Amino acid sequence: MAITVAELIAEPQLGLTLLAGSAGMDNRITWAHTSDLPRLWEWVTGGELMMTNGLSIPADADGQVALAEALMDSGASALAIGEKMHAPPLTHEFLEACNRLPLPLINIPYPLPFIAIARSVAESSLLEESRRLRQTARVYDLLRTAGASEDHWQSLVQRLASELDADLFVVDRRCLHPWHPEGQALPVFLAEEWAPLSGQVGLAGKNFQWHRIRGRHVLTMDIPTHANALLVVLPNSEPHPDAVVLLHAATVLGLQLSRIVLSLEGRHRLAGEFLLQAFDGRLGTADMESRLAAFEVPARDFVVASISADDGDRLANVHIELWRHGVASASLKRNNRLHMVVPADMPDDVLVHCAGADAVIGISGKADVTGIQRALQESLWALGSARANKLGLARYAEGPSWLGLTGFEEGAALVRRLLGPVFDYEQSQEGDLIVTLRTYLDSQRSWQKTASALFAHRQTIIYRIRKIGELTGLDMGETSTVAQLWFALQIHEAMHQ
Repeated sequence: MAITVAELIAEPQLGLTLLAGSAGMDNRITWAHTSDLPRLWEWVTGGELMMTNGLSIPADADGQVALAEALMDSGASALAIGEKMHAPPLTHEFLEACNRLPLPLINIPYPLPFIAIARSVAESSLLEESRRLRQTARVYDLLRTAGASEDHWQSLVQRLASELDADLFVVDRRCLHPWHPEGQALPVFLAEEWAPLSGQVGLAGKNFQWHRIRGRHVLTMDIPTHANALLVVLPNSEPHPDAVVLLHAATVLGLQLSRIVLSLEGRHRLAGEFLLQAFDGRLGTADMESRLAAFEVPARDFVVASISADDGDRLANVHIELWRHGVASASLKRNNRLHMVVPADMPDDVLVHCAGADAVIGISGKADVTGIQRALQESLWALGSARANKLGLARYAEGPSWLGLTGFEEGAALVRRLLGPVFDYEQSQEGDLIVTLRTYLDSQRSWQKTASALFAHRQTIIYRIRKIGELTGLDMGETSTVAQLWFALQIHEAMHQ
């Protein structure tokens, strides 16, 4: 434990005396520093005993009071002045200010060298460092015995809290929800205080910051391995937990979170492999039911959610966000879209929160494993409807229609009627007609722009468009034909990506 002002003054070999500020005798001294510069407080980082031969002390009362207040604001533990050196007379106002703040004011007897005081503080700090090292070793040993399973998270947090004599909470700084599904929620007084500032907690960046909230000291510090994970510390006693040990505790929690996420990623890969086979119709009913059970998703009461977002990287973590909020899922990312099987009773607002504000979500009707392929088609249709109608979320067969159609059966029939002959031709001839048609329409029916985009000759593009007209029996020069083909392409691409 760092030496206090009272303990330093009590050392008989030093002969120090207290001149003022007796209410601050319990201040702990982390270091002793000598300076004779005029702006003495600029060299304070917090917890120091500042020693001066008197050249730093202003001669007037206002200057002396301002010095005391600046030292206190900077976090100095005490001020010590060398006797019979260069200090001006200490004014009554200065002594009163030291009592009021309180800032312990110490007299260093002549000719005691300042180094003797610094040595006493340093020797005390060595004992403190030994205690800190032992506690840090215990903190890391808790990680060794915690286990990699996500089930051990709260046990680790509670054991760290006991070691630090503080209440610990790990939350998401964006919403203040517990980061782990089994984690404890913030106390009500903190949630109420910070709710209006959600997403702005812990303004000290990657360091740590003490707050004074409703009469209690509260520390916020980032978990170093996870951008939005915030550690909140509520000390239960004085003195507060050592700052260095707290940094190590945050590192331990970050390492444990990384172990948990690594375990989740392994399960996520298995889920992706399963859904790829299920959506392609390569699994039987019994196999799908057992596999979904392994991911804790109900086999007879689920929905498929298809998600797209401008930030594709954001989709990579949606399964973790759902897990954090206690929602079981199995997911597959394919063609820049994320397809997820989740329980049918999952609230929409939870999915929106986990996917992010910029995501667009389409949700199928309720399904069981025998209808998982249809559910995928429904979710894609709902996604297309959401994007076309500029909605954040749409459910299949609910809300506005899409392209004047009510469901994917009508859409599939339209695609087959208009583009079926082209698909059949390409399957036998391995042509590029669909790609050419899409590019042609995206290029405002410009032969030259289409040829440049496809690195083909203009005459080749003309031939392919005429071939599409022959296969479909449509006049490619008619605006109505172009509109129908554009509709069909939109539906086809939405339902097959």
